[in-house]
Amino acid sequence: MKILKPLSLLLLLFSLSVSAQIRVAVHESEPGPVIPKEIYGQFSEHLGRCIYDGIWVGPESSVPNVDGYRQDVLEALKALKVPVLRWPGGCFADEYHWRDGIGPRESRPRMINSNWGGTVEDNSFGTHEFLNLCEMLGTEPYISGNVGSGSVEELAKWVEYMTAKGGTMAEERAANGRKEPWKVKYLGIGNESWGCGGNMTPEFYADQYRRYATYCRDYDGNHLYKVASGASDYDYNWTKVLMEKVGRQAAAVSLHYYTITDWNHKGSATDFTDGEYYDIIAKSLEIEEVLRNHEHIMDTYDPERKIDLLLDEWGTWFDVEPGTNPGHLFQQNSMRDALVAALSLNIFNKHTTRLKMANIAQIVNVLQSMVLTRGDKMLLTPTYHVFRMYSGHQDAVAVPVDFSCDTLQAPSGRLYPTFSVSASKSKDSKMLVTLANPCLDKPQTVTLAFDAYRPGTVSGEILHAADIRAHNTFDKPQQVAPKSFTGYKVSGRTVTVTLPPASVVALTL
Repeated sequence: MKILKPLSLLLLLFSLSVSAQIRVAVHESEPGPVIPKEIYGQFSEHLGRCIYDGIWVGPESSVPNVDGYRQDVLEALKALKVPVLRWPGGCFADEYHWRDGIGPRESRPRMINSNWGGTVEDNSFGTHEFLNLCEMLGTEPYISGNVGSGSVEELAKWVEYMTAKGGTMAEERAANGRKEPWKVKYLGIGNESWGCGGNMTPEFYADQYRRYATYCRDYDGNHLYKVASGASDYDYNWTKVLMEKVGRQAAAVSLHYYTITDWNHKGSATDFTDGEYYDIIAKSLEIEEVLRNHEHIMDTYDPERKIDLLLDEWGTWFDVEPGTNPGHLFQQNSMRDALVAALSLNIFNKHTTRLKMANIAQIVNVLQSMVLTRGDKMLLTPTYHVFRMYSGHQDAVAVPVDFSCDTLQAPSGRLYPTFSVSASKSKDSKMLVTLANPCLDKPQTVTLAFDAYRPGTVSGEILHAADIRAHNTFDKPQQVAPKSFTGYKVSGRTVTVTLPPASVVALTL
């Protein structure tokens, strides 16, 4: 045994220095379901600098803007092809009274945002500003309604104000500058009703949902897709009760899942050990088990899968950047976040027979955001680049894949696979294959073996940094950015790819 120990160590070190070999069977001849574009959705809340300074600076600002919307952010979001945007929260939604955000901006009431830092909310960004933004971006609005501190009448009137062609609400909307109604599909009936949205029991909330949903009506061809406020993480009983008591009265139930290993010590977004990195990776991948368990409960009550599951809040959550308001949740975004995004999206693409939407938290300046701003400067985060690289999966047909890889144990005890992949085929017959190698210490050699398909032209992009802690700053905004990828070889029906450690690759065939 004394002789074997150094030998075992030598073999371990050798195994870490050579590329792992993985074979992926790509079954393009057995197409799966369409991957809804809404899987790549976003979330915006009146929290910190997400709305103000992030999306909205006002028409009088010295920051270049289009009718008050930051021009640089607007252009970045258009390039991202945002399919759906959730607003106004989050916890803020259940203290938001929509009438405070309409009419002349100078006359709108001010309030204390008691959920997020105690800052003053001036309501200069309200219903018109949000829905007009969605039209400018070509994105579907997802309204989160106030159940916690609001009333049935208040939410019902808001729906009428936004979507009715005639009547008193439509006349008021026209007086505020918008004659034609907006199209609003997604309506959330409350948010986190088990917590900041009212601290309700699932039984009480289910009754509230039925009551609110009854009076939120369809007007003039606008059909509401009503979403019941669902569970947090591992609260499977909440989903069970909703399925029992709400059932087909909801088009969908929601789910929230944040990648946090310790709520009391979330850790730094950029200063972390390799062990802490693997703990986060393993925790992010646990979402697949959580999805399976909620889906199993839903299948029991709804075997035909008429009710959808929406993961309308997800992402990493770390300590705020030093010197910033703890209630504003401003965090940096490193290559680690990019790996979490890539691994998570590859999982979501596999679950779309039930999972129909996912909204990362949040779009600008909050948690795992796409964009960070400071004054008149803006940068794109590593997570933004992953979403842009993966955008070809939107509304494409999923292509099943089979493979096996090593499974390792993080310091926390959670297990994680050492490789991830997803494939889809678009309407124009292009195939997108997205691959992620979360290992810090070894490359992966991956052979994609197709059933009958013979790849012709192949183009690739890679997101990679020498240090997993690398991130973009306002002084150096291009430290983590996609580059052209040529680390592949095509031979007949196979493509062999070499993935560097801690990298994300997108191949278009």
